[in-house]
Amino acid sequence: MKATYLIAAIISVSLLSCVSSKKFKTKEADYNKLEERFNTLQKDMNECGEEKAILTRQKEALEREKALMAGQIKDLGDQVEYLKANNNAALKQLEDLSVITAAQAESIKKSMENIGAKDAYIQTLQQQMARKDSLNMALVMNLKGAIGNLDDKDINIKVDKGVVYVDISDKLLFKSGSYDVTERAKEVLGKVATVLKNQPEIEFMVEGHTDNVPYKGGVLLDNWDLSVKRATAVVRILQKQYGLDPAKMAAAGRGEYKPLEDNSTREGKAANRRTRIVILPQLDQFFKLLEPQKN
Repeated sequence: MKATYLIAAIISVSLLSCVSSKKFKTKEADYNKLEERFNTLQKDMNECGEEKAILTRQKEALEREKALMAGQIKDLGDQVEYLKANNNAALKQLEDLSVITAAQAESIKKSMENIGAKDAYIQTLQQQMARKDSLNMALVMNLKGAIGNLDDKDINIKVDKGVVYVDISDKLLFKSGSYDVTERAKEVLGKVATVLKNQPEIEFMVEGHTDNVPYKGGVLLDNWDLSVKRATAVVRILQKQYGLDPAKMAAAGRGEYKPLEDNSTREGKAANRRTRIVILPQLDQFFKLLEPQKN
């Protein structure tokens, strides 16, 4: 009976031992799986931690880059605004410059037109001056042709600076110290009057000149008086005997103060004793010459 209980106990223990060993192995296998999974999870967690650290660093780097880019964007925005302002200022300057250039162009155009007009006026003036000189030369030739072959020492006809001068020596016109015109001189004055009478628009002055020898005797005071008397004597003959318009004539006495030559020689004194007819340039006639000639 005891043996039977013992065997039963042994069998029970054996069976229990078998069951416990099986459960143990099962639990052990489960444990190993759990440990393996834990290790896997731990590994994954570690890897996640590393990835998190990397991502954190990347995030921080991105944030720094973002901040840097934001600063750059702000700088670029400021530059854009500056360039816009400069561009607007440049456009305004260009507009002002275009206005100035247009005004300058208009001014230059007007200046060129004025220059062209002045150039044309100068050419016209030169042409009319040449025409006037031609008229003066024609007058000189007419006077010389009318007077004929007189001694050049007694009468001289010339043009000087656009003015016609007729110098007649006192030896031909007057006796010494007198203002009575000689008969021979009247003939010469008649020939001069014929030429002047054919050009009634001409005005002229008769000037009396003396040498520096003081006047003595008679009713005259000095060479001033003598030169004036001789000039008026010639004017009266031209008026009364030859019919020249007195409104076109003037008489003047120069005395000894406009000599042609040095009064220290006999020849010089003789040259200075003269009566001069000056064909006066008339401004109205001159401007008339400037008027365009009608064809």
